[in-house]
Amino acid sequence: MSRERMEEGQLSCSLIVKEKPQDGVGGCSGEEQGGIGTTSSATTTVVLSTFVAVCGSYVFGTAVGYSSPAQTGIIDDLGLSVAEYSLFGSILSIGAMIGAAMSGRIVDYIGRKRTMGFSEIFCIVGWLAILFSKAAWWLDLGRLLVGYGMGLLSYVIPVYIAEVTPKNIRGGFTSVHQLMICCGVSITYLIGAFATWRTLALIGTIPCLMQLLGLFFIPESPRWLAKTNKWKECEASLQRLRGDNADISDEASEIRDYTEQLQQLSEASIFYLFQRKYAWSLIVGVGLMVLQQFGGVNGIAFYASAIFISAGFSGSAGMIAMVVVQVPMTALGVLLMDKSGRRPLLLKSADSYRCLQLEHVWVACSSVCHFSCRTFNNGRKSLLFYHLLVYW
Repeated sequence: MSRERMEEGQLSCSLIVKEKPQDGVGGCSGEEQGGIGTTSSATTTVVLSTFVAVCGSYVFGTAVGYSSPAQTGIIDDLGLSVAEYSLFGSILSIGAMIGAAMSGRIVDYIGRKRTMGFSEIFCIVGWLAILFSKAAWWLDLGRLLVGYGMGLLSYVIPVYIAEVTPKNIRGGFTSVHQLMICCGVSITYLIGAFATWRTLALIGTIPCLMQLLGLFFIPESPRWLAKTNKWKECEASLQRLRGDNADISDEASEIRDYTEQLQQLSEASIFYLFQRKYAWSLIVGVGLMVLQQFGGVNGIAFYASAIFISAGFSGSAGMIAMVVVQVPMTALGVLLMDKSGRRPLLLKSADSYRCLQLEHVWVACSSVCHFSCRTFNNGRKSLLFYHLLVYW
């Protein structure tokens, strides 16, 4: 069977979950493609597996949110310059890039569960290095290690959740990953308003240990087990996820068929993506990720406290306000994911972002004009505060 035949969708019916035709109508829909699971409710094992996985998402959030509340304490205690602390904040992204670049190979080689455990070891060592640091290079090393583990987690967690959940609830469960990142950032902001930076680093190890312990109580991904030809373990894992009384024969058969047909294909080079027929999808998909990062969200997250202080607000009050906005809106996205669909949510958020950018231009232009009117300046100050919250 040729690669082109697969790409044109000729084996769509053999790669998806089979459902009994209704009213004599057969066929396959795009909604049914690409994953394990028939239409069913979440079992206790699925919920537990998702919870353990998103503990890693919380670790991700604590790492992102740490540098903002810890900035003043670290600079005062260790005598760091602004440039040295900027390196400490940004080196997390460097570690995350390295981890993300290696994540695909590691996940396929040692499995989803082991990759999560492997990542948490780096995170724990990194947090401990920050906790006991006496010099800037210890801080940077710890932050780099946490970033590396974060990069691995950012890939493996959504993959694992998508592979263990039934397709009808997969969108909502997968989006819990983003919700827990937001919760990690937000709770770190709140705790950091009252705790020292060393205490905050120690607290950062708690979700790491929770996930490490939880991994002993959840099954491995059935898809990865099938990919490594561990068919008995695959069926046992699937049965555990779907419930002892569930009929998994059709789903197990579909996983087997899909895996066997994938193994018939030679591994493609990354340059295979750069073809005319993939151009639009590649531009849209990669463009969304690139533009999101270039929007500056990480810069705001890393230095939110300093930004609010420089704008004339209390750093603690500003971060608490961000928490009040961020968590409810992310939770709303989780609830709407499977009801409204991915594309409508994306379009709505893009429209809001576009309008906000136009307002940003107006605020920036007004700042350049240097109006001396106190009323205008106070209004501009409030408007900047509002824009930062809405953007976040």
